[in-house]
Amino acid sequence: MKDLLVRAGRPDELDMVKASLREASAWLPSRSIDQWQYLPHRDRITKAPERGVCFLAFEGGEPIATIQADNFADPEFWTPEDRPDTALYVHRMAVTRTASGAGIGGLLLDWAAELASAQGKHWLRLDAWKDNHGLHQFYEGAGFTLLRIVDLPHRRSGALFQRSTESMAHNSM
Repeated sequence: MKDLLVRAGRPDELDMVKASLREASAWLPSRSIDQWQYLPHRDRITKAPERGVCFLAFEGGEPIATIQADNFADPEFWTPEDRPDTALYVHRMAVTRTASGAGIGGLLLDWAAELASAQGKHWLRLDAWKDNHGLHQFYEGAGFTLLRIVDLPHRRSGALFQRSTESMAHNSM
């Protein structure tokens, strides 16, 4: 993993981002998970590279993962009491199957926590599929705490996690 490079995706790399998300969407049913059976928030995916909030991870020059990190705190999940402006939010993280199991997801979350810290944010936050307990365990293993589950009938996501960026303040990006 020494060769892992994370950088902002360019608008002309949107197809790489979509391909990573489609691959994840196609793989999830093999794990009996009905998450992402369509590309989530196509409008946000399309605009993210233009806004500089969509990132690609490369190893040996090959794209192996994507992650979006921005200030969008979904108002159906994050309340004013959560102080949404104190956090950076992770969305749509996917690792290619060829790179799966190598710890790339954890490295990307560490990278995003460093990015959040560099921006003066106290938290790295995300919302996850409510019934994907394996994913919940992954996030908890990556240092996140489950804050609550928001159970809205029209949303499958709603498991809210956060991780402090305080320990990142001493690291450099």
